[in-house]
Amino acid sequence: MEPAEEPGTLDFHGDEEIIEVVELGPPGPDDLAAEMEDVDFEDEGAEEADGEAWDTEDDEGLEDGMEAQDDSEVTFSLHSASVFCVSLDPKTNTLAVTGGEDDKAFVWRLSDGELLFECSGHKDSVTCAGFSHDSVFVATGDMSGLIKVWRVDTKEEVWSFEVGDLEWMEWHPQAHVLLAGTADGNSWMWKIPSGDCKTFQGPACPATCGRILPDGKRAVVGYEDGTMRIWDLKQGTSLHVLKGQDGHQDPLTCVASNQDGSLILTGSVDCHAKLVSSATGKVVCVFKMETAAPKAPASEGEEAESNSVESLGFCNVMPLAAVGYLDGTLAIYDLTTQSLRHKCQHESGIVQLLWEENSAVVYTCSLDGAVRLWDARSGKMISEYRGHSAEILDFAVNKDASIVVTTSGDHQAKVFCVQRPDR
Repeated sequence: MEPAEEPGTLDFHGDEEIIEVVELGPPGPDDLAAEMEDVDFEDEGAEEADGEAWDTEDDEGLEDGMEAQDDSEVTFSLHSASVFCVSLDPKTNTLAVTGGEDDKAFVWRLSDGELLFECSGHKDSVTCAGFSHDSVFVATGDMSGLIKVWRVDTKEEVWSFEVGDLEWMEWHPQAHVLLAGTADGNSWMWKIPSGDCKTFQGPACPATCGRILPDGKRAVVGYEDGTMRIWDLKQGTSLHVLKGQDGHQDPLTCVASNQDGSLILTGSVDCHAKLVSSATGKVVCVFKMETAAPKAPASEGEEAESNSVESLGFCNVMPLAAVGYLDGTLAIYDLTTQSLRHKCQHESGIVQLLWEENSAVVYTCSLDGAVRLWDARSGKMISEYRGHSAEILDFAVNKDASIVVTTSGDHQAKVFCVQRPDR
């Protein structure tokens, strides 16, 4: 365990010099939660909203106009427009929260699609939604920047706050702390439900993606200008900045870290994925997607932008990383040799990928409306699940990798059972 930190008040400044990171042993959950309690937030006067009336209409599971093939177990049909995001409650893995273009978010049961409550009051498309680490709270955020937090057991809104246009949102892995990035380049951090607030000022361009590192003390944020910063959440300072030749040449689209937080992967519209040491802030290697054949000359000026990194992640059980591209390529890279191990081709663009927690199986969802499971060791597809009549926009996998929940442009969310005989 690392030594306890000395108490003291903290001063926060907009721009800080890059400082050296000293790597210490990973703290336990109790230490991290206690440490986040010690963070000196500035009070931004967050207001609590009154409880809303709840829509308790049952899910009727209507599936008119669906494809003939539907491998799903449960269909949630209360959204009236594209469903943009989904998250599962981490403690029990029995609840989902979905947000959509209909300005609505719902918390519902995976077992039967039964509505628990509606997260009402949003005024724009709900693009971010997620449960706290202990499933006590659920947060929903819309494009206009209105973020709301609800207590799951009482179904009551306990906090809300309005920022600029919202780009991403994530809960702290060990504490009731919420982090979000906005189009003005700022990242915001709040204690929930007190609303104590701190901001991390980035460049004057959108903070396009972000992730809290596993140590709970740092966060990596990517920006539209191609830069990436590693922030010290307690001090409010920038530890490392990746820019210029070290950074990306186009906006960042996604970031991920490995299980111990020592390595970071960044993906960009420039089609490159960069492996970065979180301790030094230095680029370890760059994964570039080689195109199989030169593309035909662009006639409309859009051909050059037809590919980008859309999603990426690390395998927990082998030194592998996966990168999903808009052209439908799933690339499996070997981190030991820093080389391409497998290329798995999809007929349409990859929207997102996720690794199983305890195996070398990677899941992809794509614009053709299918979920696929791939064996990263062999590069072979294990299975494919269909049921949506439009593109899949987001998906989540439960802890034991038995259930996949998808959201789609067909206004529906679906629950697929993916248990395999080899488990």
